[in-house]
Amino acid sequence: MSDEGPLGRGENDQIAARLREELARRRISRQALADMARISLSTLEKALSGSRPFSLATVVRIEDVLATTLRSATAAPSASPDALLAPAHMGSYSRPAVRWIEGSYLTLRPAFSRPGEIYAYRTEIFWNSAGGHLGFTESERADRTFTQSGYVSMPNLSGHTYLVTSEEGQYRLIMLGRGTRERRMFGLLSTLQAGPGSQLLPVASPIALVPLEQIDNPHFGVLAAGDAPFAAYRQILDHAIASDFCRWHG
Repeated sequence: MSDEGPLGRGENDQIAARLREELARRRISRQALADMARISLSTLEKALSGSRPFSLATVVRIEDVLATTLRSATAAPSASPDALLAPAHMGSYSRPAVRWIEGSYLTLRPAFSRPGEIYAYRTEIFWNSAGGHLGFTESERADRTFTQSGYVSMPNLSGHTYLVTSEEGQYRLIMLGRGTRERRMFGLLSTLQAGPGSQLLPVASPIALVPLEQIDNPHFGVLAAGDAPFAAYRQILDHAIASDFCRWHG
């Protein structure tokens, strides 16, 4: 069978059932998964309904963004003792020690191209069983092309949490201070902003991650002062600097 070819009916049904379970458990929408895996929503919907089988390439993309195995034939073996700790360059943390951080978060930062407005999207932090470390993915972004995913570093020395995207030598970094009692995290985002033409500009901004279950009727996208949740979101985001989770120097 070609690597790009469709899977058999039995295997397709098994993968579809496993994927529906993962979507429900992580509370990720089908549109969000399609965005993260860079496949069309139509392709995903047809594969889940059984009207068109998954291709192996599509399954591999979905497995990559979810950091889990959907195919029983290639299920990851039981973790070795070494896999119970994250790699040294991520902080050598154990899963029991970082389980508190797993979950879905409302993520807030300033809207770079619209001064005074707020950009809200969703971040999922989860345990990557195959890699033996925490990973993260983003969804519900207004600019879906720039959806990020990567790994989580939690070194004991600084007590900070780092969400790192590394793609072909290009990095984006979120540095978060210790979580509050409510598991809210605040810190600094360092990334590149699209400028004139093909120019990319280094930018930094405060950022906030709030457990999604603490937000009633969360709103995503770019929010202006007249929007219903803007005032509450602004107060949350301002907490990053007001409570000294990050500082500006110039």
